[in-house]
Amino acid sequence: MSARQDLLDRVLTWFVENGVGDTSLRTLAAGLGTSHRMLIYHFGSRDRLLGAVVEQVERHERAVLEQLLEEQDDPAAAAMAFWGHVADTAGTFAPLFFELSGQAMQGKEWAAPLREWLVEGWIEALGELYRRAGLKGDAAERTARLTLAMARGVLFDLALTGDRATADAAVANFTALLTGAEGSG
Repeated sequence: MSARQDLLDRVLTWFVENGVGDTSLRTLAAGLGTSHRMLIYHFGSRDRLLGAVVEQVERHERAVLEQLLEEQDDPAAAAMAFWGHVADTAGTFAPLFFELSGQAMQGKEWAAPLREWLVEGWIEALGELYRRAGLKGDAAERTARLTLAMARGVLFDLALTGDRATADAAVANFTALLTGAEGSG
């Protein structure tokens, strides 16, 4: 692992534990036990560092979904497994996700890749899931958008309440509605 990647992993862990907010490079460096000059050396600026964090998180989540789609014959099973992954890490990553999403909504330049990924990247990935399930064209994209909105809402609820059982039941019920299976209540 490169020194830059090691530092990025440590930064991500620090942000998960402390949030992003208006954290300065000096504050972050002190929290990591390094110097702000090392952060500048590896990332150039605070904004570029935040962009690297976003890129790493998005790359990882998409890879998880792609792996599940390769491993599962049933797209609904892949979707439920992905929800399980998201829910398992919600306590750690949901606050960071929503904080960085807020930064993207405010039009922060460093968050431009996140703005694109938050919509188009996930619509593309989820659309593939629905195409594998037999939906065609616009129907796959519309269903992907609906699924994305539902998942973010349930993730937000889970992050606020910590009620995993209710969140899991909501996702299972939504999946049952989409697949025509009997709902679970």
